[in-house]
Amino acid sequence: MSFSASVLTLYPEMFPGALGVSLAGRALEAGTWSLEAIQIRDFASDRHHTVDDTPAGGGAGMVMRADVLAKAIDHASPPDDPRPRLLMSPRGKPLTQLRVRELAAGPGVVIVCGRFEGVDQRVIDARGLEEVSVGDFILSGGEPAALVLLDAVVRLLPGVMGNAVSGDEESFENGLLEHPHYTRPQEFEGRQIPEVLTSGNHQKIAAWRRAESERLTKERRPDLLASHPLVK
Repeated sequence: MSFSASVLTLYPEMFPGALGVSLAGRALEAGTWSLEAIQIRDFASDRHHTVDDTPAGGGAGMVMRADVLAKAIDHASPPDDPRPRLLMSPRGKPLTQLRVRELAAGPGVVIVCGRFEGVDQRVIDARGLEEVSVGDFILSGGEPAALVLLDAVVRLLPGVMGNAVSGDEESFENGLLEHPHYTRPQEFEGRQIPEVLTSGNHQKIAAWRRAESERLTKERRPDLLASHPLVK
């Protein structure tokens, strides 16, 4: 059974977007996964297709209505749907490679893309939405974040990457940032490929790559080392 993604959005024309090309696009065409973009406005009951209203208690901006979103979610994800329901939100739990792998191992996802100031908390609670963040910054809406999440997940589906082990040493897979990469030419603007990488000694190459991963992680993401006590 293929991986099935349903995205609830005010801008369905943003999908598949970048997911329609390269690895994800080829997998989409091959049926390895499927994508349905659902227009939230279709579930509004008034003639203006209103999906938002002023925030209770006052304040700037608008809030997406619980009743409209609930209808859209129920349409995309009936009670027996095993797929997790995600809400792309800057206040959500940070998306990690571990969570990406968990999602890739499942039947698919239902993703709600928020807009405006946010989503009525009652529909988050009533429909069990898992809030997910792709970083400590604010986007104009959940759609770019949904594209990021789906790209990260789809590339891990069986058969999508040409080499099944090509992602094993990437950043975050082993808790460290990825080591530097080099290829021909041997010299570029006076800079040489590190000699160890052309030595043919695979044990030394592995040790160099590990050391470089640890060095970069210490410099750029020391927070990751908490789960790697052997790295000093």
